[in-house]
Amino acid sequence: MVGPRSWLGGIFYRSANKRNAGGEKPLDYVLTPLQEQRLQRLQERLNVPFDETRPDHQEALRALWQASFPDTDLSGLVSEQWKDMGWQGPNPSTDFRGCGFVSLENLLFFARTYPASYNRILFKQEGMRSAWEYPFAVAGINVSFMLIQMLDLYSAKPKSLPGVNFLKILSDEAAFDVLYCIAFQMMDAQWLAMRASYLQFKEVIHATRIQLERELSLDDIHRIRDLPAYNLLYK
Repeated sequence: MVGPRSWLGGIFYRSANKRNAGGEKPLDYVLTPLQEQRLQRLQERLNVPFDETRPDHQEALRALWQASFPDTDLSGLVSEQWKDMGWQGPNPSTDFRGCGFVSLENLLFFARTYPASYNRILFKQEGMRSAWEYPFAVAGINVSFMLIQMLDLYSAKPKSLPGVNFLKILSDEAAFDVLYCIAFQMMDAQWLAMRASYLQFKEVIHATRIQLERELSLDDIHRIRDLPAYNLLYK
């Protein structure tokens, strides 16, 4: 079961602002031309709102359903069926407003690139699950938002050590999407470890962020595959 429609509302908008208010001294560094190019491309993705009237956005949404439920036909882009995936209502576009099209791209990348890991989380196949589980799709949007805030991606240059180290692994253009998959898997692992219920989701995502920040602050992270949690995608 999932909680009421307001369950995830505003969680990361409030908590992210608190974490950025610590007044830490910004790091001084120079972007390489490749890092600058990749960061600009990623930031351009972040600025694309989800538009339910755009054919390519509609197709991406249909593709997500097909990847998630290949044996079940979708009756329409507005349908009660979407609730089976963890959207808060029959029209997923209302949930995308908080993070934009990139959050749909993240989910679709996860489904296509790591289907076994994706299905384990979507269908809650692993561990002792709560009677009040988190809604998969809406949680996924919040993972996207958490990463954007943690990596300081709306700034001209990230100011935190995890954000700076993330730029090092942008030689892989899919690094953000892969990091999203890792973060989602880490979040679900934290959920199980904490034996959490939906009212504790804020604590779960907070613990996930701390763990991910620690991994991205390690000295020997040069590729996305160097993150210790990368192996969670293949367990």
